[in-house]
Amino acid sequence: MDEDDFLQVIAQEVEADPQNLALREDFITLLLQRDPDRASRELAVFEASGGDPARSRLMRARIMAARLRSGGAMGPAVAAIPDAAAATEPSAVPHEPPAPAAASRAVPAPTNEDSGIGGPRASAGLWDAERPSVTLADVAGLAEVKQHLDATFLAPLRNPELAAAFGQRPGGSLLMYGPPGCGKTFIAKAIAGDLGASFIHVTLADLLSKWIGDSEKAIQSVFEDARAAAPCVIFFDEFDALGGRRASGGGGAHSMRMIVTQLLEELDGVASDNDGVYFLAATNRPWDIDPALRRPGRIDKTVVVLPPDAVARAAILQGELRGKPADGVDTIAVAAATEGFSGADITQVARVGLQQSMSASMSAGAIVPVTTQVLLSAAAAVTPSTGAWFEQVAPVLDYGTDDGTFEQLRAYRVKRGRR
Repeated sequence: MDEDDFLQVIAQEVEADPQNLALREDFITLLLQRDPDRASRELAVFEASGGDPARSRLMRARIMAARLRSGGAMGPAVAAIPDAAAATEPSAVPHEPPAPAAASRAVPAPTNEDSGIGGPRASAGLWDAERPSVTLADVAGLAEVKQHLDATFLAPLRNPELAAAFGQRPGGSLLMYGPPGCGKTFIAKAIAGDLGASFIHVTLADLLSKWIGDSEKAIQSVFEDARAAAPCVIFFDEFDALGGRRASGGGGAHSMRMIVTQLLEELDGVASDNDGVYFLAATNRPWDIDPALRRPGRIDKTVVVLPPDAVARAAILQGELRGKPADGVDTIAVAAATEGFSGADITQVARVGLQQSMSASMSAGAIVPVTTQVLLSAAAAVTPSTGAWFEQVAPVLDYGTDDGTFEQLRAYRVKRGRR
C-alpha cells in the first residue's frame, strides 16, 4: 500500500467515526507533509468538535511550519469551518491529554505587534528553567530504554572526572523518537532530574513568529538562558517540525533554512561555550530531521521510546486509579490485555472505566466502584493509537537508509515476530 492509498484508508476511517478526535489528530499529522491546506481544514473540524486547545495550538504551528518548508504562503493556519464540520458534536471520548506544561513556557505580555500567526517574539530572559523532582527511578518499566540511556548518554555525564581524563566535555545531545503518547517528555524531565540539572521545555509554538528573524532570536535566547542556568537540559518537543530537512524553495522555505542554521550554530557553540548544556529533542518522525543536525558532534545519539511494557502499563493504571473508587482491580490482568497501547491509551482506558462507573453510580444512587471487568471492557473498545505510527515507519525500515538510528526499533520488531 503506497502513501496515497494509506491516507485514503485513514480518511475513510475518520469519515466513518467523526467523533474520534485521536484518529482525526493522527490524520492531521499524516497530512502535514502532503497537504497542509487539507490538514488546516481537518484542524478546524478538530477544534469545532471540542479538541484540546493545547493540541490545536501545537498542530496549528506545525501546519505553519509545513507551509514554510514547502515555500507556500503562510496564510491563516486554520481555514473556515465547513458547514458539515460546524454540525459535528464533541467526542465522548477525549484524546490524549497534553504533556504537563513546563514552567519554561514563553509568556511575555502580548502586544498588538505580536498578535497574529506565530508565537511570541523573542526577548531577553524569556525562558525560565525549572528543577524537575523526578528521576529515571520514577519511570516504571522500560528497562531497555533506561539501560540504553545509561550506557550511551548518562554514564559519561555521571563520571565527569573520568570523562575529562579522556577529553570529553560536560554536555551532550540526544534524540528520542517513537510513537506519540509514550512518555518522551516525562523521560526528558527524568534525565534532567538524574543530572541535577535545570530544565527548559520548548515547543514549536513558542518559537514560530510571523516576524522575520524572531524565531532565530528565540532559539538564541533559549541557549543563552540555558548557559546561564547550567547545568541545564534544553528539551525541544515535536522536533521534526522545527529541525526538518532544508530544501530549496520560496521565502517560506528560506525562513525554515535560517531557523535550522541558527540551531546548528547554537549546537556547535560557535559564539559561546556549551559546557553543562544538554540538548534533548523528541520526535515522532526521525526520518524527517535535517541530516546536518544528525551528524557526529551534534545530535548523534538516539533512543527509541516504544509503547510501555507490562510493568509500566500496570503502573500507569495504578496511578490513574489511585484515590478513586476501585474494587480490587487486577491491574496486571488489564496490563496484559493492553499490549501495544501507548501510555496515553492506557490513561484513556482508565478514564473510560471511571466514566462508566460514575454513570452507574449516578443511576444507582450509590458508589459503584471500578472493577477489573469494566476496565477490560474499556480496553477492548480502545484502538491503540500506536498502530498508525508503525504503519508510517515500516517503509522507512524496509526501504530507507539507516545510519543506525533504527537499530533498536528493528530489534523490537524482530522480538515481536515482525521483519
